Amino acid sequence: MHLSYAGLNGIRLSLDGVPSPTLTADLLELRDRLTGTYPTGITDCVMGYRTLTLFFDLAELPRETLLAAIRNLDGVTVTPKNRGRIVELPVWYAEESGHDLLSVAEYCGRTVEEVIDLHSRGIYNAYATGFAPGFCYLGDTPEVLEIPRLRTPRRTVPAGSVAIADRQTAVYPSASPGGWRLLGLCPTPLFNLDLSPPGLIAVGDAVTFKPISRDEFFDLGGTVI
Repeated sequence: MHLSYAGLNGIRLSLDGVPSPTLTADLLELRDRLTGTYPTGITDCVMGYRTLTLFFDLAELPRETLLAAIRNLDGVTVTPKNRGRIVELPVWYAEESGHDLLSVAEYCGRTVEEVIDLHSRGIYNAYATGFAPGFCYLGDTPEVLEIPRLRTPRRTVPAGSVAIADRQTAVYPSASPGGWRLLGLCPTPLFNLDLSPPGLIAVGDAVTFKPISRDEFFDLGGTVI
């Protein structure tokens, strides 16, 4: 475990190893142990692929106290609890809904049908959230679908766009700029402030994609802009 400061009231823990569901589970267990010990002193936690950043109230939780608690956990065998859900997201894969589907197939030397099959066959780990509310970085896509981001990002990517870049995949929860390659559209809202928690996908969840037809997409409330 490696420690570094993140501003005056932040500490970042970094774990060795390749990002994996096991490593994510270890980070979540460390988060839960520390927030359980200091439920009011720790004010926020941000998960990364191999990192956990803790923000704390200096008036209530001195930095050295938190550092000592973290160091006491270093080297301790962590037995992660069963956590995380399986979130299935319906996706309408088509050139009409995924404007890069054909170019991804050509780049990867596959047919469009093979790209859809390969992408929808995977079980993806939710590694981190960020970029936009409800946006979750999911991995890993099959190696044969590894593809770089667009050289020039789009000014607007439609909400619900299912996309890939490098060995990652994600769903854009709202219309926003973006440079990932678009494969299709998901009609399921990923972020709703009226719900608790507002994000549909949490770090540690497993995400699967289910191909649906154009008619099913609209029946589920999907829209095309």
